[in-house]
Amino acid sequence: MDDLRRPTGYLFGLLGLILFVYSLVSPGARAELDPGVNVNLWTGLTMLVFGGCLLWLSFRTKS
Repeated sequence: MDDLRRPTGYLFGLLGLILFVYSLVSPGARAELDPGVNVNLWTGLTMLVFGGCLLWLSFRTKS
C-alpha cells in the first residue's frame, strides 16, 4: 500500500458528508452538549475539511 492518506481521506469525507446531510435533514436531532450549537453540523464540516485536505495531499504531484 502506497499511501494511507487517500483511503483515510475518502473515509473522513464520506462520514463527514453523511453527518453534514443528517444535520441538515433532521435539525431536531441535535446532540445535547449545548442547546444553541448544532454539533453534528460542525463535526461534519470539520470531517469534510480534514478529508479534503488528506485527499489534496495524496493527489498532489510528487516533486
